[in-house]
Amino acid sequence: MKKRILIASMLLISATLTWAQEVPYEEYNLDNGLHVILHKDNTAPVVTTAVMYHVGGKDRTEGRTGFAHFFEHLLFEGTKNIGRGKWFEIVAANGGQNNANTSQDRTYYYEVFPSNNLELGLWMESERMLHPVIDQKGIDTQKEVVKEEKRLRYDNSPYGQLLFKVAENLLKPIPIKTLTSAI
Repeated sequence: MKKRILIASMLLISATLTWAQEVPYEEYNLDNGLHVILHKDNTAPVVTTAVMYHVGGKDRTEGRTGFAHFFEHLLFEGTKNIGRGKWFEIVAANGGQNNANTSQDRTYYYEVFPSNNLELGLWMESERMLHPVIDQKGIDTQKEVVKEEKRLRYDNSPYGQLLFKVAENLLKPIPIKTLTSAI
């Protein structure tokens, strides 16, 4: 009996997982080359604006790491029309939240606002893209922030180097001699 219940449960879970939900969206390119994907979901009265840049850890020069992360931080410093330190204040004052992150392949920024603030989110991301202010004060500040994050997450963490070591060894070619001796 238990075996039948287990098999029935596994079949039900398998069937559920195979039904993919279709997510309708619009996709197009603007004249400036920006690729846009729009999806409308009315289940919650919020709007998310997100921008992804195709630059990340993979774009580094050997021996010089952290630049994607560093620039991710720098682009929160301010713009021609958003003063230094005001980015997070504007988002919070309008009921929103925001963040960013980098990976090997991309740098990603987003804001989540009440749905009546779509224009604000789009304007803020266009400001970040078109009018960033990068000056020595921001460079000095964010350089120290990124170095501290590296120490905290990677250098002083017991498994902080694990993903780097896996990536480093993941696609290493196996010498032919090793392959032939294994046969």
